[in-house]
Amino acid sequence: MPVRIQLKYEAEKSPEMSEILQQACRQSGLPNSKAVLAKRSIDSRGKVPYFLFGIDVYAADETVNTFSGFKLQNVTNKPEVHIVGFGPAGIFAAMQLIENGYKPVIFERGKEVRLRRFDLADLVKNHEVNPDSNYCFGEGGAGTYSDGKLYTRSDKRGPVSKVLASLCEHGATEQILWDAHPHIGTNKLPAIIEKYRESILDCGGEIHFETRITDFVIQGNKIVSVKTAKNETISVSKLILATGHSARDIFQWFYANKIEIEAKPFAIGVRMEHSQSLIDSMQYHCKIKPEILPAASYSFVEQVHGKGVFSFCMCPGGIIAPAATSKGEVVVNGWSPSRRNGKFANSGFVVSVDEKDFKSFEKYGALSAMHYQQHYEQLAFATQGNLTAPAQRLEDFIQNKASSTLPECSYLPGIASRKLEEVLSDTVSKSIREALVALGKKYRAFRTNDAVLVGVESRTSSPVKIPRDKEKLNHVQLENLYPTGEGAGYAGGIMSAALDGMRVAQSILYSAKL
Repeated sequence: MPVRIQLKYEAEKSPEMSEILQQACRQSGLPNSKAVLAKRSIDSRGKVPYFLFGIDVYAADETVNTFSGFKLQNVTNKPEVHIVGFGPAGIFAAMQLIENGYKPVIFERGKEVRLRRFDLADLVKNHEVNPDSNYCFGEGGAGTYSDGKLYTRSDKRGPVSKVLASLCEHGATEQILWDAHPHIGTNKLPAIIEKYRESILDCGGEIHFETRITDFVIQGNKIVSVKTAKNETISVSKLILATGHSARDIFQWFYANKIEIEAKPFAIGVRMEHSQSLIDSMQYHCKIKPEILPAASYSFVEQVHGKGVFSFCMCPGGIIAPAATSKGEVVVNGWSPSRRNGKFANSGFVVSVDEKDFKSFEKYGALSAMHYQQHYEQLAFATQGNLTAPAQRLEDFIQNKASSTLPECSYLPGIASRKLEEVLSDTVSKSIREALVALGKKYRAFRTNDAVLVGVESRTSSPVKIPRDKEKLNHVQLENLYPTGEGAGYAGGIMSAALDGMRVAQSILYSAKL
């Protein structure tokens, strides 16, 4: 077993990596040892920031641990498993199926990743929403054009190192293997996603783009076939459902056909934007050199009257993006390029909501949370009648007064002054306001009227959960349906969705062996 050596260096005085590895070997006391960087993080709690390095040192006769991705094989003539959705859960389920000797047949309602760009451009410039091709739907799923954060590090969810190694094999930088907060970047993810497509097709898998599932044919306790918007009927034996947190048509079909689903708590609020230079100075307590320190981030959590208020999907040097999936709604999200070199920092600032908040929508049963979510997205749209987003300066929001002017903002469809309490519930507005006051006491620079709040941030997670057996991971009612990822309520982000997709693929293998 390697010895983990912890080393700490002032960021501006940190030596070359070769010297750091040599120092770790010397400190270990192991003769002829070998050292490998395992983790790097930043400690900015003091007056100057430090780099913290975790170095694994191996004895001379030890083999250095190396991680690899999937062991792929030709599955052209192997048993088929159908997958609905080609986001992280669907992609990594497909890769695990191939390793296990199954042929994945994938249906994705959206377009190939490069073609999605044209629809995103139309969304930003012309405010035209393509309901099947947008920031949420299309090859690679929501994560492709919203950042590529890979923050799950706990192996309790599954083999994190295998996912990271696979991403590196498909073009990601090796930095994600040791960075404490790994991140790929919206500009680099499309090419990586394309390589996953190539891997799956080269192994004999199938991927059908622009193929939206509209109906499930059920006999007894099984789905025997699915129907598509192209009037096709496809027989299925085992079906993995990986449709993401915004597939409302799927949730509605399940509810209408009395297939068991549950309303799920989620979080809703605003996207908050400051200048990146302010966040850098606040976090690092000094002027940073971009070649030494990355753009600073933050993570805030406050408890307000029993409600959790927290920052979400923080994007240093990033952009606020329109994430609507239907006409008549405004939804905001955020992303960063790989260099995180934009002049703004944004994050969601959201409040946890649950069945008490959904009470006025209880007539919708298991869809009450979804209708609550949709209601506030439509309110945000109604303020302008297009994708222009309602916005308010941060201090004006705290003082509960309309902003006479608004600062420059990265949200390209544009923002318009509006009191955000008009597009959020009283509980959410008050919780955000009190949390911002509390943060302002801890970080005085943070509470500035040069910052802007943009509404609404509502797609933090799925408002619906699709219950499944805890061991077999199949649906509690339909034995050959395997709900997975964010849309089923079992993940929150790229990494956890990928791991859940792999778990489901493994469960199919185990059930076949029984």
